[in-house]
Parts: sequence; structure tokens; C-alpha cells
Amino acid sequence: MPVIDDRPSPEALLRAARRESRGKLKIFLGAAPGVGKTFEMLREGAERLKAGTDVVIAIVETHGRAETQALVAPLEVLPRRQIAYQGQTLDEMDIDGLLARAPQLALVDEFAHTNVTGSRHPKRWQDVMELLDAGIDVHTTLNVQHVESLNDVVASFTRVRVRETVPDSVFDDAEVEVVDLPPDELIERLKAGKVYIPAEATRALDRFFSKANLSALREMALRRAAQSVDQAMLEHLDIHAVGGTYAGGERVLVAVSELPGAEALVRTAKRLADALKAPWQAVSIETPRSEGFTDQQRRQIADTLSLAASLGGTIATIPAESVAAGLRTQIEEMRATQLVIGKSVRSRWFRLRHGSVVEAMLSGNAGLAVHVIPAGAAPPNQPRRVALADRGTALKAAAIVALIALTAGFCKLVEPVIGVGGIDLIFLLPVIIASGVFGLWPGVTTGVLAGLTYNFLFLPPLYTFTIADPQSLLTMFVLIGIATFTANLTGRLKARATLGVRGALENAAVAAFGQALTRVSDWEATSRTVSIEMARLLDLDVIVLDDRGGQLVCNAASTEVLPTLGPVDRAAADWCWSKGEATGAGTGTLVSSDWQFQPLKTSLGVLAVVGLSASDGGDPVGAGRAVLLATLLGQAALAHERLKLEDQVREVSVLRERDRLRAALLSSIGHDLRTPLTSVGAAIDAIARDHPESPAVPVARSEVARLRRFLDNLVDMVRIDSGALRLAPEAIDLTDAVASAVHDLKPLLLANRIALRVPPDLPLVQADPTLLHHILINLLANAAVHGGAGAIEIGGSRIRDGVTLSVRDHGPGLPAGSEAQVFETFAQGRGGDRHGGSGLGLAIAKGFAEAMGVGIAAQNDPDGGAKFTLRFVLP
Repeated sequence: MPVIDDRPSPEALLRAARRESRGKLKIFLGAAPGVGKTFEMLREGAERLKAGTDVVIAIVETHGRAETQALVAPLEVLPRRQIAYQGQTLDEMDIDGLLARAPQLALVDEFAHTNVTGSRHPKRWQDVMELLDAGIDVHTTLNVQHVESLNDVVASFTRVRVRETVPDSVFDDAEVEVVDLPPDELIERLKAGKVYIPAEATRALDRFFSKANLSALREMALRRAAQSVDQAMLEHLDIHAVGGTYAGGERVLVAVSELPGAEALVRTAKRLADALKAPWQAVSIETPRSEGFTDQQRRQIADTLSLAASLGGTIATIPAESVAAGLRTQIEEMRATQLVIGKSVRSRWFRLRHGSVVEAMLSGNAGLAVHVIPAGAAPPNQPRRVALADRGTALKAAAIVALIALTAGFCKLVEPVIGVGGIDLIFLLPVIIASGVFGLWPGVTTGVLAGLTYNFLFLPPLYTFTIADPQSLLTMFVLIGIATFTANLTGRLKARATLGVRGALENAAVAAFGQALTRVSDWEATSRTVSIEMARLLDLDVIVLDDRGGQLVCNAASTEVLPTLGPVDRAAADWCWSKGEATGAGTGTLVSSDWQFQPLKTSLGVLAVVGLSASDGGDPVGAGRAVLLATLLGQAALAHERLKLEDQVREVSVLRERDRLRAALLSSIGHDLRTPLTSVGAAIDAIARDHPESPAVPVARSEVARLRRFLDNLVDMVRIDSGALRLAPEAIDLTDAVASAVHDLKPLLLANRIALRVPPDLPLVQADPTLLHHILINLLANAAVHGGAGAIEIGGSRIRDGVTLSVRDHGPGLPAGSEAQVFETFAQGRGGDRHGGSGLGLAIAKGFAEAMGVGIAAQNDPDGGAKFTLRFVLP
């Protein structure tokens, strides 16, 4: 078994040294609002203050809770910084004041908070990072739905996507404490008004705070905390060079072999890892026996490792003296807690020679869960890999005979000088030489021949194989035994050295390849580096193809001139690109191609295709280099994925800047036109007093009202985009809400007949009255503009779990398939420009509805016209 390095990990020591110069971060993690994160943070802050620590509250939101405010009282509260934003004054944490105050511990609530525009950092977690860099310890609070990697998962079952997230990297050096509360107790707190005000609590119970959602969020919070604890524990073990499994978190290892059925082991490990939510790895152990594998067996191992990589696992190839020793080493290095291994059907002779790996794993790894899966037997038509095949060449036999002959001649010359007693040791020399040069079995054979030669030439009676003296017989067998042992030891050392050198060379090649990729930062240079370096390492012609305008184009090659691909080659490349599977020479698809095409698959899809071609036109990659190829393709795929993500980040930055400029422009237009518009309205009123009969006055008033609605829409759109909406829900009678909206639009609706079909006995709904008024104004204005002079029907009805309110016109209706697109910003219906539509009204209605948790949908009524429906959920 290889010796396991018991030295502390240098990387872990460096990380620990970096942490010593920074402040310490503690995250109070909860499954949902209301579990008591802020309360627990303040309680611990008060205890630290009593213990003599300089504690300051940087920012804490008590939400009016008396018990929380009582904990704030004994602590120093840092004044907040006031920032003017869109005519309002908002409070944010004063990071400069906190740095100047330089406490030992700062309490910072709501870790995922988004700072108001004008702050130093866009996110509060970035403020905290600056505090840590300054050496200030920080305690903060966070809900699990704000963790970036869990955002999509939470949204999938809560139907609520939070926009404020923190990267997972903040947990790397943080201490995590879970503040837990059973779902039933949290729901009781919610009903009692201890989390939200009663109106908000009722809506929250119907949506986010269901028992199923809370149970799932609670499990996620506990798992995320366990992951952080596991990471901290592993780092502590690495620093102190402590061995063992330590199952703080599950880690799955699957051993793959050359036998059929290894793919089933990988899939089993994948399912196990998914069930445990654990990282997993597939490992192949290279032993001296691996030297005799056929190309088919090597290809089997390479394909199995490629399958593991495609399923999301990491892969490794470990050189070792035996499979059991290699697995023990990898288990120790990975600190695996679960091992998936196959139980193959082996011959009795094989088990006698090599032992049982399964029995070795079951007997020598305490604390390791071993999953034994039945595997297939070795194919009967495969040639048996026995030692004779390795030592059966005439050249090796002649060399062994020559070594024995030279040794015997030398011993005959020195026999008169040293006597027969010292000659037996000289016969160990050819054994050592043969073992070192040819391997184990040639060395053993040389040992036996050396013993027989010694007996024939030097033990009486000479020139026979008869041994007269019992002492000479013992000497003979001792010589053969020592020779065999020496041959075995030398052969094992040679095999281990051979495996080590090959592994070191491949690792160095992969490391150099990765370093070469890190030095390039654009698509062309990356593709060129991939083609040149892979061609050098694999001794092949290599090309790289990627998508250019919907067509797969060769943009880099290892040769000076880009090769011309034939129709079959292009068909193979297109198949590889679209299906994500290897095609061409040496594969099972389009084998008539002169090239083998390999996809660069990432989590973002296939980003490029690598073409490989051998000079002899055969399989470009032999089975012996399949694992190296898979590793190089993985490195190249990561490099392309990095470029793709960088492009997306740049695009997002451009979009954010564009949205910021658009919001600033719309806000400026909306505010700057209000004053002249007010003056115009006053002037029209003055004209109406002097000329009450003028027909232009009603037209002017109507246009001013329409322009005022347009400006209101601009301002509302900015509020939606910036997330500056503030809800004040209350119980609303839909009849009164509709009547108010119709009254305010009376000049615009003069040409329309209003058919009001809202029953007066409908239950009250929870909504923000101002936002609901804006929604109804926009829906009625849209019906008046696009529905013509026909009637506008406003209907309300009670459904199983709520109330619906609809606005229907009798116009031409919506274009087929545009029911969702009409709610997009600046989208216009039929004749939008002709009728003067701005394209903002419906987008604003949808934004306000979503902010209140009200459903909104558009459809064509079977009797004609467009129909917009609001759906209110009742408690």
C-alpha cells in the first residue's frame, strides 16, 4: 500500500494564514423570515458585550418587534447614512463611519440587502467583505432562499424568485449557525402578527409560508449549514494532517474497472450522490496488471470515465501497486464515506493470485459504507493475460540465457579464488538485472534457471542435477527462494516506478495545458491554443470548430493552413455539435469520416467541437490515451465555458447600464414635464373661463389628461424597474375601486358604454389601493383606445379560492399568440401608433399586479374583443 503523506496541506495552511489577517464572519442562517435570526444575533452580541468585546450595531431591522427592540437597547447603534434617491431620503449602513469607529464586532442585519443607488457597493455583502478586510468581525443574518446556488431551486417550488442573492463563496470562511423553528411554530408566529402585519401575513400564508414550502426550506438551510461545517472540518483535518473518514458530509467514490457493467456502477453512484446531495468521483486504479490490458479493455475504462464526467462527477486515474491499495489511498485523500464497487465473476486462480478487492474493502475500512453491485464476467473470447505472453519473446529468452551463461563463466574463473561457498551469491546478479529490465516473471524465471545452473556446474556430483549433500540441497533452495523474492521485489519496484513516471508525465502535460489556456482571454486565441497543445500532446492533427452565425466553422488548427472538410466530415461535425456525442473515425457514428470529432460539453451546452485526425487514417486516439484525451477535453471545455460566462457578464453589464440610463431618462422626462404640463392645464382652465363655449377646450383637456397619464406611466415604469415599490395593502371593495377608476377616466370613456357587472356582495380583497387604481386605469384606457366606441364590460365573479375581475372591450381583439407579449414594455396592439397607445400601460399593470401577488392574464373573448382578467386569492 502506498505511503500516505501525513504532512499538513500547504493550501490549507495558506488559507488559514490569510484568514488570520481578516475579520471573522458569522452567518445566522434561517429557512424563512420570522425564525429569529436577528433576535439570536442581537442576543449573542449582548453576551459578547458583557464579556468585554467592543460591539456596535451597524444596521439592524427590528420590524417593530418589542422583544427585538429590547435587545438593541444596551448596544451602541451607529447612526445611519442618509442618501437622497428619486426625491426620497433613504437610510443605509454608514460603512465609512463604521471603519472609522473600528469596533471589534459589528452586527449587520440582512446580508443580502441591495444598497440604494449612490452607495459605495451595490450589495450589503460587499460592504461586509470590506469590513472583514479591515479586520472587523461581523455577525450577519441570511435566509437560505438568498443563497445564489439555491435561488433556482427555491423558486421552483415557492413560485417566488428573490432578486437579492449572495454568492456561495461568502460561506467559504464563515461560521454558520442555523436558527431553526419548526414550520408549525413559524406559521403560528405569522398568524399572531409577529412576522408581518396581519394583512401581509394572510397573503404570505397562502403563498410562501405554506407548511410544505417551509419544510423544504428548512431542509435546505440545514443541508447548507452542514456543507459549511463539513468544509471547515476538512480544512481543519488538512491543516493538522489528521487521517480518517469523518462523515460530517457524505462523499461518494465509485471504482471502475475494465469489465463490462462498469457503466452501471457509475449510474448507481450518480443516483446515490443525488439522493445524499453529495459530491462524487469515479476512479480507475492503474496497477502493473493494467499493462496487459487489451485496447478494448482500455477503451472500456475511458468510456466509463467519460460517462462519469458527463453525469457531473469528477474523474481520476490513480497508479498503485494493487487495486485495493489504490482505493484505500483515494478514500483517504477524498475522505470518502460511501464506496460503490462491483463484484465481478472471477476465476479461482485469479482470486488466488490477486485476491478479492471487495473483501479487502469490507475488512479494512472502518466507517466506510461499501455498496457492492454485481458486475459482469470477463468476456470469454478475450485472450488470457498470463505471464507467458510477457516473457515469451525470443529476445528476452536469449538475454536471460546470455546473462546466466556470463555469470556461470565468471564464477568458473573465480571459483579457485573464492571457493564454491561464495559463488551462490554471484548468481543473484542476473536475477536482479533481469527483474529490473524485463519485469517480475522474467526475473522469477531467471532465478529458477540460476539455481539450476548453480546446481549443475558447482554442486557435487558435477554436471548433473543430482544433489548428494543435504546441505547443498538446502543451499540450492535458499538460492532459488532468494532469487524469486529479489525478482518479485525488483519487478514491483519497476512497475511502481513505471506507473509513477507515466502518471507524472501525464499530470505535467495536463498542468501545462491548463496553464497555457489561462494565458489566453479570447475565443480565437483559446481555440488556437487548444489545437496546438492537443496536437503536441497526442501527436495528431487537431482542429477546433465553433458556431458562427448558425453554421459550424473551423476557426483554428494545429497546421498552418486550415484543412478542407469533406461532406462526410461536415456531417460528422454537425452531428457532434447537435447531439453532443463523439462521431467520426474510431467511433460508432459516421465512421467513414477521416476525422474524429469530440464535443466540448459544459453546463451551458456544447460550446465547440474538436476534430482529431491520425496520419495513418486509423483511430486517432488509441485506448491507452483515451483518459488523457478526456482530461484535455475537460480542460478545453472549462476554458470555453469561462469565455462564454465572461461574455455573458459583459452583456449583463451592458444591459444593466442601458436599463440604468433608460430609467434615468424616463424619470427625468416624467419629472421635468410635470411642471409645464401643470402650467398648460392652468392655462386651459383660464381659457375655459373666458371662452366657455370654445370647442377646443374639451379636446385640450382630454389631451392634457392623456399626457398626464402617460407621464404617470413613465414614473411608474421607473418604480417597477428600480424595485422602489412600497406596498400598503388593505381590504378593498372591488365595486368602489372600479367606480373610482371609471370616474377618473370619464372624459376618455365618453364614447364608450360602461357595462358594470360586479356583484355588490363580492368579498373584500387585499390589495394596495393606489396600485390597484393604476391597474384599472390602464386596463380601461387600453380598452377605450383599442376597443373602439363599443361597450366596455367590467365583470366580477367568485371562484373557488378567490375573486376575478375582468375588463373586456368589443374591438378587434389580440393577435393570435400575442396574449403574453402584450404585457411587455413598449408592446402595442393593433393600431397602437394610430390610436396613440404608448405601449407602457399593460406592462405597468402586470408589474403592479405581480408586486401585489395578483394574477393578470389576457385573452380573446369567444364573443369578440380582448379580455383582461385580474385574479385575487382570498385567505
